[in-house]
Amino acid sequence: MIWPSWLHLSRLFNRRVGAALLWLCLVAGAAVAANIAGIHLVGDIEGWESWIQAHAGYFFFWRVFLYAMTTVGWWWMRDRLRQREPSVETHRRLLRTEIAAVIAIVLLEASALLQHG
Repeated sequence: MIWPSWLHLSRLFNRRVGAALLWLCLVAGAAVAANIAGIHLVGDIEGWESWIQAHAGYFFFWRVFLYAMTTVGWWWMRDRLRQREPSVETHRRLLRTEIAAVIAIVLLEASALLQHG
């Protein structure tokens, strides 16, 4: 059987994919550890949920800060890519990605607002 070119094991398990998976596991592990520590500090899950609700404003500003830093990094990467690949297709591809990212962030924040608003 002939496998598609994107399904070769050397492409699926290279150094970049391994590093990305490692970072993903570290971030997920840190999130789980923070939740477990928070539950133990306040006593129970209900107390932890109420603490999170009471501090939701701080978490919102933290997310806005993360979005701003991500935007700065995106613009830096975008400028470098546009210099390296000045084609119209590259510009269109970047524009589609930017629109999709903004829509995703707006939907996530609207979902959080409607859920806890």
